[in-house]
Amino acid sequence: MIMEKCKVGFGDYHHHDDEEYTKLVFGSEANKDGIHSGSGATIKVEKLITSFVIRYVKAERVRSLHRLKLWAVGSATAAFFVCACLLQLTTLTEFMRQPTSIFPSSPQQHIAPPPQRVYDSNGFLMVSANGGLNQMRSGICDMVAIAKYMNATLIVPELDKTSFWNDQSKFEDVFDVDHFITSLRDEVRILKKLPHHHIIHHNPPFSMPPVSWSNMSFYHKLVVPRLQKYGVIHFTKSDSRLANNGIPLELQKLRCKVNYRALKFTPKIEETGKKIVELLRRNGPFVVLHLRYEMDMLAFSGCSEGCNTNEIEELTKLRYAYPWWKQKEIDSMKKRKMGECPLTPEETALTLRALDIDPAMQIYIAAGNIYGGQRRMADLKLAFPHLIKKETLLEPSELDPFRNHSNQMAALDYIVSLESDIFIPTHRGNMALVVEGHRRYLGFKPTIIPNKRLLVYLIDQYRNGSLSWNEFSQAVKSGHAGKFGNPTPRLEIPGKPKEEQYFYSNPYECLPPFTQKSS
Repeated sequence: MIMEKCKVGFGDYHHHDDEEYTKLVFGSEANKDGIHSGSGATIKVEKLITSFVIRYVKAERVRSLHRLKLWAVGSATAAFFVCACLLQLTTLTEFMRQPTSIFPSSPQQHIAPPPQRVYDSNGFLMVSANGGLNQMRSGICDMVAIAKYMNATLIVPELDKTSFWNDQSKFEDVFDVDHFITSLRDEVRILKKLPHHHIIHHNPPFSMPPVSWSNMSFYHKLVVPRLQKYGVIHFTKSDSRLANNGIPLELQKLRCKVNYRALKFTPKIEETGKKIVELLRRNGPFVVLHLRYEMDMLAFSGCSEGCNTNEIEELTKLRYAYPWWKQKEIDSMKKRKMGECPLTPEETALTLRALDIDPAMQIYIAAGNIYGGQRRMADLKLAFPHLIKKETLLEPSELDPFRNHSNQMAALDYIVSLESDIFIPTHRGNMALVVEGHRRYLGFKPTIIPNKRLLVYLIDQYRNGSLSWNEFSQAVKSGHAGKFGNPTPRLEIPGKPKEEQYFYSNPYECLPPFTQKSS
């Protein structure tokens, strides 16, 4: 009967037996609950989902709904929830069964470069990218699209060397610069350096930061005339300088082309990232946890849940020491309740347990040094003993070329994140957003997006005894039905670009046709 209702609401879906998925999501102990394996006895995903939903509905009717006051009661709500679970868990199963990879399965044949686009250049565009690796990555994609629109000649962007990470890497230390130039030659002319005679005549060049979230009219009316006047323009910022929506389709697709095809990491980074993935794969499926509980994030955000007095003081001093971190006085408790803080390692452990992630699963930590060290990681380590970092997989000599280069180390984590069976970020920062979008582009590989505002509320209720473990776990599961990075149109909020869905987290215009049909 439940499946009949879902067919009415969502159409007829094809499901398959998937023992590996059952073990991955519901744990290796699933057989004790009547989930069997073996020829002729493997339970279908529909039955698993139905069982899960029935348990949820019963628990919610008896206890959870009247306490949490989070969802309305009614048969329509129940039917919608059942269908959402069916749709999302089935999608998750399908992509776990048919993984896609950024690494080709067989040697690639040499492909001739595209023909060079011929156009009269209006001048040279120089760019100083700003932020960490993924903030710069998305900014560079925007700059290529803007350069094409303005008929400009783009100079290979300069990476940020003044940020918190103090990484002195150049573009060619992180990305394959020759591939970048060649693969985009049919879109825009790109040079490694400004020609010498222009350096002499335009020293210093006219500099400006583009207005954040601008549409093309800004560049047409204000920037192109200046480019034609001065011959060289230097953009001092690159982050979020192009709107998410209202951009011509050709340029939206170009943003994707840059991001997913032109911005390849250097061969050394790709080779090392591939080795990490291969080492993980030897032991089966793995989850990547982007645990953004690092010193810079906590200082910047003002979040200090679980920190002691000395740590809070250290984070506050760091925040005041960086002038470009504009907000200084921050109410950590209020911000946490609003869901604006990264989940702590302890909160993360509770969340993964509530979602029934198998304790035997490999959990790869995609992050730098976790603030508070082993003391803060104890709960997560206890719940999931197989925590892994690149430093534990590789020999020190293999990581030596990348040490003290945060962007190159982040590039390794980026590769592993794309290749993982499930990606779970604990904060909606730049890496989480860009990886989520890239995984969508690769065929909607499962990404669990934590609802932090809900989680914080539920965790506090559980800790103070207002919720039992079963109530807490069921509420976490129901709150994340539909949070697997599934096919959806991008959320638009006119006039509020910071609140709407980021283009690079859901590049809907660029997704393969089969994924668009699934939405």
